[in-house]
Amino acid sequence: MYVLPSLFTAGNIAAGYYAITQSIQGSAAAPEFFDRAALAIGFAVLFDGVDGMIARLTNTASDFGKELDSLADVITFGVAPSLLAYLWGVRAVPVAGYPHLHDRVAHLGIFVCFLFLICGASRLARFNISVNPQPRNPGRPGKKYFVGMPIPAGAGVVASVIHFENGSPIDDPRLSVVWLCLILFTGFLMVSTWRFWSGKEISLGQRHPFQLVALIVAIGAVIALYSEYALIVVALGYLVSGVLARLAYSWGQKKRRQTSATN
Repeated sequence: MYVLPSLFTAGNIAAGYYAITQSIQGSAAAPEFFDRAALAIGFAVLFDGVDGMIARLTNTASDFGKELDSLADVITFGVAPSLLAYLWGVRAVPVAGYPHLHDRVAHLGIFVCFLFLICGASRLARFNISVNPQPRNPGRPGKKYFVGMPIPAGAGVVASVIHFENGSPIDDPRLSVVWLCLILFTGFLMVSTWRFWSGKEISLGQRHPFQLVALIVAIGAVIALYSEYALIVVALGYLVSGVLARLAYSWGQKKRRQTSATN
């Protein structure tokens, strides 16, 4: 039973390795390789969630499994999406029309995509050493949150946008700048101390699990039928949820200060 969670972690690594190999082969003439890489990262997110769930349900969590999972996440959700983001959104852009801008964006792209990778690795390191971490903008008492966007969610943002375009790379250096801003902001969210919903309160061991199972099946069916739209809505919606939670907390804190000042 202790091997079972590690098998899903190995699947996570395999998906990340496959995504890297497909990214290298992608180009404007062969966008399907980029799309395959994005889908592989999407499947890896599923594997990453399943291995932890199985370890908790079977009570087979181990130090080896935790370390292997962290190393897998660096490869699959750090190296693979950062390489894919650069090759799809920067290197594949045609040089004609904007030669000087293309060169500048290319150098900037290497730096920004590396920042995404180092932010993801730092997020994992902080998670591994943290004991009961608390976000800067706490939510409901007793409810668990992630401190900073999890690295699988950050990789999901990259993969969902590329899959939404069916792998067709960016063809304008100005759009590449917008793309790099999204990559940079996603990296910032990973190392931030803002709260993100963890979903750990959801459990199949609840008193009435049938409604939950039906909901999961329905969501899976929507993703399978309309994956381009469903995945980008989920990925970007999760990103925006953390930003809105932070803004709502700041606004509420400011309002409380004004109320106390008038009293």
